[in-house]
Amino acid sequence: MTEPDDPLLDTARRDVRRLRKFYSLVGTALLVIALTAVANWVGSPGRWWFLWVVFGFGVTIAFAAFDLWVRRRWLGLDWERRQVERRVGELRR
Repeated sequence: MTEPDDPLLDTARRDVRRLRKFYSLVGTALLVIALTAVANWVGSPGRWWFLWVVFGFGVTIAFAAFDLWVRRRWLGLDWERRQVERRVGELRR
């Protein structure tokens, strides 16, 4: 069983919060895109301006996904721990 102030538990909670925010962003994007698509279809069906909304949310989601999954692996806690150990080793010489 983990202790209340366990660093692994804190890290897991932070990761779950970030994942929840990402899923919330995706859900919001889908809802806004659907509403703007309907508004575009009803208001001006010949001009597909809602695609700019799709593009904007697509870029936002891509950056959020990169931050959540890719950058975290490159510059995550393991990387930070290795860098600290390396620096400590250099300072001890």
